Amino acid sequence: MSDVEITVVDSAAEAARVVAERLAEQARTGGSVVLTGGSTPRVAYEIAAELEPDWSRAELWWGDERCVPPDDELSNYGMAKAALLDRLEGAPASVHRMQGELGRDDGAREYRHELANVGDFDLVLLGLGPDGHVASLFPRFPTLDVTNRDVLSTEAGHEPFVDRISMTLPRICATRELLFLIAGEDKAEAAALALAGPPSRETPGSLARSAEGTTRAVLDRAAAAKL
Repeated sequence: MSDVEITVVDSAAEAARVVAERLAEQARTGGSVVLTGGSTPRVAYEIAAELEPDWSRAELWWGDERCVPPDDELSNYGMAKAALLDRLEGAPASVHRMQGELGRDDGAREYRHELANVGDFDLVLLGLGPDGHVASLFPRFPTLDVTNRDVLSTEAGHEPFVDRISMTLPRICATRELLFLIAGEDKAEAAALALAGPPSRETPGSLARSAEGTTRAVLDRAAAAKL
């Protein structure tokens, strides 16, 4: 029996809309939201901005970032800025960007300072790589074992091969709701292992669960094919 509440819809576009509705709801309620990168989340952000253009009650964080400037095409922040922030009428109460341009060590250090004394998040959004990685926590990497700090620096274990900054597993799991958005046939094997398999360092997504509340996953039929 999976410990994840799973919703399966027909298409990636529908999955993005379901997640967008949840993001818009959280924006209206207020609280802390952790964003992720990826093409399907981009669509979700665009829809969420239409559904709720006032995010002034929300506080935004990022689960991971590539070590590039914020205007680089590889930047998770840059993607969210274009898809979400620039479309809002009411800006978030605060936007906590990972400073990837500082390099992985200095950027991670700065984000650790920013997260100091921050309590549980209200909503953490995660994607899932075809290899089962979440944020920038890759299969079998020693970063999966880091429990004594909130943010770490790491090499890439997946394309694009640039250095990364990432929240640690305990920090990601310190949330009232952890929400996976997974789409595409290439994610089917990883989704089955992450959502319905035993916890394993081979599939970091299987280790990502809300420690304080609910873990949910929204998938299109292609990604859910092996569940």
